[in-house]
Amino acid sequence: MKRISLTQHLVEEQRNHNTIPAELRLLIEVVARACKTISHAVGKGALGDVLGSANIENVQGEVQKKLDIISNEILLEANEWGGHLAAMASEEMETIHLIPNRYPMGEYMLLFDPLDGSSNIDVNVSIGTIFSVLKAPDGMAAPTEQDFLQPGAQQVAAGYAVYGPQTVLVLTTGNGVHCFTLDREMGSWVLTQSNIQIPADTREYAINASNARHWHPPVTRYVNEMLAGTSGPREADFNMRWIASMVADVHRILCRGGIFMYPADVRDPSKPGKLRLMYEANPMAFIVEQAGGAATDGHGRILDIQPEKLHQRVPVFLGSKNEVERVTAYHKE
Repeated sequence: MKRISLTQHLVEEQRNHNTIPAELRLLIEVVARACKTISHAVGKGALGDVLGSANIENVQGEVQKKLDIISNEILLEANEWGGHLAAMASEEMETIHLIPNRYPMGEYMLLFDPLDGSSNIDVNVSIGTIFSVLKAPDGMAAPTEQDFLQPGAQQVAAGYAVYGPQTVLVLTTGNGVHCFTLDREMGSWVLTQSNIQIPADTREYAINASNARHWHPPVTRYVNEMLAGTSGPREADFNMRWIASMVADVHRILCRGGIFMYPADVRDPSKPGKLRLMYEANPMAFIVEQAGGAATDGHGRILDIQPEKLHQRVPVFLGSKNEVERVTAYHKE
């Protein structure tokens, strides 16, 4: 079987669809290279002295792990100098990161969650990196936070890496979803799945059931119907899976179907959800829709949300289309 590299795939995609200019291709390649470096650090674990807490909080009020900080630095340093970017934004940083003026300014903007699933780092469970690429607005002089506040439908590329038994990179540039596996001996990304499709129906769901007492009624109704199994209104048995790492949960759904839910709940009305729109929900929604799935906040399409701030949080329901539509319909009732 002929091995197709990430670069060859991107070049051929540009020839076929004219959606990946050279600048965007180089940007994606740099992000993929940074993910290789993060994978290497993750793989060393305790041997690389990267496990455990850094004992400082990020902008979200979450205690950072050493690997959170390392991964953030790797992505910033890798992407600063190439001339493809106007600015970057990270879930780990309060405001945007401008490109130092000793480097040329490019026409794209990169957002990322450098290490998703931090609670899994120290127990050797899959974690990952999520990224999103936007086009800088026309005529933009000095980038501001406002320039990043574009609906997810305007993303030109999105992807994630999973650092698990294999390291994989999942990518969309708006023409389907493709998966690359890192050949660790050769150090190259090799295309291993093309045009991935999420089955419209599923018998698996992912949710943090420990929050059940805080859920809003539509979520309680939906999950209780699944828990009732063959004797309930759904007349089918469902399995629950929960890895507590969004990349790993979404990757399972991409591979074999399912619905992932991180709903809002009644605990803190000022937080309409836990996941960040710009760094998690938008890139994952773009990928899931490109794979034939659906992604909503319980009321409408995630990719249509007009962001109001950089670290905005939203409820998330994504995955197999028919299940996402069902739970969304329960919210609308």
